[in-house]
Amino acid sequence: MDILIKPIVTEKMTKIGEKQNMYAFKVKKNANKLQIKKAVEDMYGVSVESVNTLIVGGKNKSRYTKTGFIQGRSSSYKKAIITVANNDKIDFFSNI
Repeated sequence: MDILIKPIVTEKMTKIGEKQNMYAFKVKKNANKLQIKKAVEDMYGVSVESVNTLIVGGKNKSRYTKTGFIQGRSSSYKKAIITVANNDKIDFFSNI
């Protein structure tokens, strides 16, 4: 079923994860909050308190090349921000 596409590991999300036990994932657009909660609990073995979702819109991109001006758009995606229980942690770098 593969609801979770990949975790979002940035400086901002790492800081929020350490302070508030919140983690972000890129998820499938048609997934709902209950499916996302079950997928995170099954994959990482943590208890999820809440799930917040948002659609991140694509941005317009343009660049100049030797052949001329190229214009396009990056694709949009769905982001889920997961809050886990106080005693649980998700370590994305444990198996590296």
